[in-house]
Amino acid sequence: MSQYKILFLDIDGTILRPDDTIEGSTKDAISQVQAKGIEVFLATGRPLHELQEIFKTLKIQSSIGYNGAFGLYKGEVLFNEPMNPETIKQLLSVAELNNHEAVLYTKDQNLFTTLNNPLTKEFIERFHLHHNEVYSPSFENDILGLTLINLGEKEVNLYKNKDGVHLSQVNVEGLYHCYDVIRDTVNKGIGIGYVLKHLGIKKEHSIAFGDGMNDKEMLMSVGTSFAMGNGHPDLFQYATHKTTSVTESGIYNGLKKLEIIN
Repeated sequence: MSQYKILFLDIDGTILRPDDTIEGSTKDAISQVQAKGIEVFLATGRPLHELQEIFKTLKIQSSIGYNGAFGLYKGEVLFNEPMNPETIKQLLSVAELNNHEAVLYTKDQNLFTTLNNPLTKEFIERFHLHHNEVYSPSFENDILGLTLINLGEKEVNLYKNKDGVHLSQVNVEGLYHCYDVIRDTVNKGIGIGYVLKHLGIKKEHSIAFGDGMNDKEMLMSVGTSFAMGNGHPDLFQYATHKTTSVTESGIYNGLKKLEIIN
């Protein structure tokens, strides 16, 4: 019997290929893991309300969304950590001064500072977002996550020292100008810690796969971690192993290396 009890998987660049498809080998690997009784969680920066098709395709019912702010286990809410409204005001103030756009996520909606900007439209199309509205302060107590759009690399420094947050570049081709806001006290790694405690699973019995810098805390919070071959160059130092890319059976090859699947 496998020593491993739980598997956490990022989505974009880990499960999903650049063309938004999922390799047959990835589906097979997840199916084999599930057949062995190993719990499988999606762990993503994405809003969970936009992922029903992926949940259905992979037969996964558990997840950590919004970069660690909201957790579900088989439909049961495990944790729900909205952002501080004052932090939101600070971030949006800097964004407005520098002609940056933002999308803020509640558990049900994607709220954009504008829906008319071409980069905003590109973001909506790339991530297939459907529940979109314009943000207003009336939502400020319900925001679970935030992504900034249209930042130059040097402009990241404009958001430093903003109430315990840092920015993580979105590791998706064509969207490198987008940055997720990651909270120091709310991230994928902390969410994983909560899940492990809730399910009574030891850290050494957990596995994770990721490709972006928003996966750093996740890879450091499990017993065995894999950075995808297509991962951000700065991510590899935080992973136990480097596997092949998302287009070269990265998840399958990693799990096979652990002798969990055939």
